[in-house]
Amino acid sequence: MSNPPSPDRILIFDTTLRDGEQSPGATLNVEEKLVIAKQLARLGVDIIEAGFPFASPGDFEAVQKIAREVGTDTGPTICGLARATKGDIERAGEAIKPAAKGRIHTFIATSDIHMQYKLRKSREEVLAIAPEMVAYAKTFTHDVEFSPEDAGRSDPEFLYQVLEAAIAAGATTVNIPDTVGYLTPSEFGDLIRGIKANVPNIDQAVISVHGHNDLGLAVANFLEAVKAGARQLECTINGIGERAGNAALEELVMAMHVRRAFYNPFLGRSPESEEPLTNIDTRQIYKTSRLVSNLTGMFVQPNKAIVGANAFAHESGIHQDGVLKNKLTYEIMDAQSIGLTDNQIVLGKHSGRNAFRTRLQELGYELDDQALNRAFLRFKELADKKKEITDWDIESIVNDETRQSPEYFHLDLVQVSCGDSAKPTATVTIRTPDGQELMDAAIGTGPVDAVYKAINRVVDIPNQLIEFSVQSVTEGIDALGEVTIRIRHEDRVFAGHAANTDIVVASAHAYLHALNRLYTALQTGQAIHPQRETVTASL
Repeated sequence: MSNPPSPDRILIFDTTLRDGEQSPGATLNVEEKLVIAKQLARLGVDIIEAGFPFASPGDFEAVQKIAREVGTDTGPTICGLARATKGDIERAGEAIKPAAKGRIHTFIATSDIHMQYKLRKSREEVLAIAPEMVAYAKTFTHDVEFSPEDAGRSDPEFLYQVLEAAIAAGATTVNIPDTVGYLTPSEFGDLIRGIKANVPNIDQAVISVHGHNDLGLAVANFLEAVKAGARQLECTINGIGERAGNAALEELVMAMHVRRAFYNPFLGRSPESEEPLTNIDTRQIYKTSRLVSNLTGMFVQPNKAIVGANAFAHESGIHQDGVLKNKLTYEIMDAQSIGLTDNQIVLGKHSGRNAFRTRLQELGYELDDQALNRAFLRFKELADKKKEITDWDIESIVNDETRQSPEYFHLDLVQVSCGDSAKPTATVTIRTPDGQELMDAAIGTGPVDAVYKAINRVVDIPNQLIEFSVQSVTEGIDALGEVTIRIRHEDRVFAGHAANTDIVVASAHAYLHALNRLYTALQTGQAIHPQRETVTASL
């Protein structure tokens, strides 16, 4: 067995489309996943974990389509997640087959608490299953990653045995997950050092790390792991993911970019080396962040590091004075290094389709004719309402139009009457899945409440509105307003998103977007969760 090449840089394994999608309400459809995957390829990630193929037909289709369209010879490795069962592994192997470089990522829990209460298996059984399933995965692809789930709370001696067996069976990457976000940086570093010292064949595999942010330590843990010898980081855009999320890709990449001189020696380089530590094109970070935020309906908090709205804002007079004299007084990185540029008037109401397409290409968007037509019509409508059209406006339009959720319910009309001495009243006309056009009206506590009550009179699907957010794309009274909502049906959360200069109209479309997602789930069934379903080995 030949040893895998030792990476001379840090590999970035993006799991936005798998672990990130497990955030409540962040469910993406096939076309939305493909849009994000193409942007992740432009960003320069090394591996895209495109989904959990066994979970549902939709997940399988998404992984397979990404493998075919994004997993080119010059593109990233496309990875499918699989529990340590033959059924999961077969499904993952089939899904990644179209990719030039495909990977199967299989896992089984190794902590006593997980083995006892989730798997209901002994250490001996897990120690037998892990190498057998790795070997089975090798029959589908030479690139196999193995994860001992909940490694952070596993007995180290048992962990060493499982990792040694997995590598001997052919695992080329071993991932060490802090599944519940329990470890501190020093503990995570010690865990990696212990693995390097006590797993005899560890030099035959790349050490990867995966971690959740339950204690706010995920990024710090990963950076400590890099110092200890980890060479692959599993992360998500904006740090999205289950519970408190995953380690944030943008924070990890920019930490190693800004502090390159500090991290260089840990990769055997001189502190002065200017060679990048990752393959990431940092100028694509902000655009990728915005895209993921818009398509998942998960806003980025203003004070979020790197990509938050306030990340490069200065309110203090002392800070403003310093920055005006020299940016380095209070800014340790240039906003342009992550692709954040000043708003510019790029197009106007007289701009034609070719100019619009050209600007989209400059911004990194490649739309098919149908999507381009929809986006161009939206642009012309906006140009009639706004004097100044910025790159951010265009990106918002494109992100809004590239959402390809099945539109079972279509909003044909929304009309609102309200005032300080009138009862807010809304009238809506909605085209239903069977082609009927139904009109109804309702009174609410405000215009948006009235719209939602009117929609509910037509679309009779019980749900609870649990979040409603509005933010402006740009400054000014004529700015586009982006509305994001979340609704709950039973134990699942569905997000909706829309943009319009009229926030009441945007609110109506966002609600229909969420309802269409809910209706789709009711029609197609619910996907299983890879880390909560009982693993039954097919031996």
